Amino acid sequence: MKKFFIQGTSAFLGFTFWGAGMVKLYQGHNFIQWIGPPWLVERLAEFDLGLYAQFIAVCQIIIGFMLITTRYKLLGGIMLIPMILNILMVTISQNWRGTPYVLGVLLLMNGYILWSYRHYFIPILNETSSISSKPNPSRKTWTGHLVWLCGLALCLVSIQVSYAWLSGAFALAALGLVLGILSHKIDRRIEPQPL
Repeated sequence: MKKFFIQGTSAFLGFTFWGAGMVKLYQGHNFIQWIGPPWLVERLAEFDLGLYAQFIAVCQIIIGFMLITTRYKLLGGIMLIPMILNILMVTISQNWRGTPYVLGVLLLMNGYILWSYRHYFIPILNETSSISSKPNPSRKTWTGHLVWLCGLALCLVSIQVSYAWLSGAFALAALGLVLGILSHKIDRRIEPQPL
């Protein structure tokens, strides 16, 4: 049951940030999302921060993809901390009401994911120690990594396609998401090779 909550929290945070990044870069901001203003790139461009906003959107897509596919949820969770803090600073500097509270809840949800992997942080905090209670993580294969990377690439390519063919772009993004999620199945079918 605990694993279900961790996976569910990761997928929810992943969809939140993946969708928030995609909507900022899609043609006409036509993408599914529930948080974040789709017009943020244009708004920050008024302050000569358009490139920064595009960078944040691409990072949201990559981090969100890590979390929604749950393949790299620990790495995605670590990377999400500075992402949320960056977004928090933008919302505070723009005097947006309510958004900092939503970001606080998302930060707590991310903290839950990181807390569940706390045994991995021991060597980071104390280089002389090793992971004490080593769980039996599922082995990942190079083929699974490649399938996951192809899925991420399809999501990023779909952004450019959205300017010419919106329904095709949605199909590419959906296919990319499915590939990312199914990369776990590839790992189970192939005999893992040490990475």
